[in-house]
Amino acid sequence: MRGPTKLLISAAFAASAIALAVPALPSTAPAQADPPPTAPYPTPRTPSPPSDYDAPFKNTVNGFGIYQPQDQLAWLGKITCDRLSRGVDHDAHQSATFIQRNLPRGTTEGQSLQFLGAAVDHYCPDQVGVVQAAAAH
Repeated sequence: MRGPTKLLISAAFAASAIALAVPALPSTAPAQADPPPTAPYPTPRTPSPPSDYDAPFKNTVNGFGIYQPQDQLAWLGKITCDRLSRGVDHDAHQSATFIQRNLPRGTTEGQSLQFLGAAVDHYCPDQVGVVQAAAAH
């Protein structure tokens, strides 16, 4: 027995010898990762939409015909209040001029004064005297 037949018999003998020599392994399902811990780790949250606090202000100025994204309108309203509280603008007309220059082209002085009133009402009611003084003139 020479050649391919001897090689075939030797290969078959070797395979059966290995099968008998290897102990039987328990058949188990593959290991699975542990679930992620739940405590004390906080549950991830999805980002929240723009502040609902600014939405009524946006709706108010939209009623005056002033349309911009909510965050831009809120930013301008808050900056306006900051300028009033720091004394940068000394009266409603200076404040309205600042507002008009920062709103879209074509915004009227009347719309700027309306915006000022809404900003003071919503973001800095302590500055209401500035708007009242302008109404007295």
